[in-house]
Amino acid sequence: MKVNLYDLKSQKIDQVSLKKEVFDSKINQDLLSQAVRVYLFNQRKAHPLAKGRSQVAGSTRKIWAQKGTGRARHSDMRAPIFVGGGVAHGPKGNQNYHLKLNKKMAKLAVRSALSQFAKDSHILAVSDLEKIKIKTKQALDLINSLKKIDKNLSSSKKIALIINSDNKNAKQAFKNLSDIDLLYTNSLNTYQLLNHNFLIFSQNSLDFVNKNK
Repeated sequence: MKVNLYDLKSQKIDQVSLKKEVFDSKINQDLLSQAVRVYLFNQRKAHPLAKGRSQVAGSTRKIWAQKGTGRARHSDMRAPIFVGGGVAHGPKGNQNYHLKLNKKMAKLAVRSALSQFAKDSHILAVSDLEKIKIKTKQALDLINSLKKIDKNLSSSKKIALIINSDNKNAKQAFKNLSDIDLLYTNSLNTYQLLNHNFLIFSQNSLDFVNKNK
């Protein structure tokens, strides 16, 4: 399996081979779903907090005498059954929503996602992207030119540009393009990949993924 390789002028210069184990592996939909669920749950924070009877304002005086009134016995007005009292068994703000996905499963999930993009022909690569000028206009011109060449890219609303984290020129050139999200090879995850319609790799980042994912 191969993808087209373009230069900074959007001219096709070669094709790059994709590692079969990474880009042509079995697509496990259940594992993809699980990986996304784990990622989203791990972003969740416990914010709701309800005050118990010891935390609400109010007197601790016994509301009425224990005996002789004909009414049920009670302690103070801060009891949960009274208006303005504390909440019984309410959220404490310390709920733990963390889920785990072992390294092997996480790796297989990323491979499944990449294989899905490869199967749909929603991948291309750009050479010498680390040499691009730090100008948003040049980055925009490159994307627009590639869209004219690749129909799948032109119809994609969410595009991910995958680069190595040390590619400073590409970071600066593409960061202001609203329809391009920058992803880094050392922190790729299934949710990030599946949240996009098309992947553009720098040649260096594609080499990295071929060797390490």
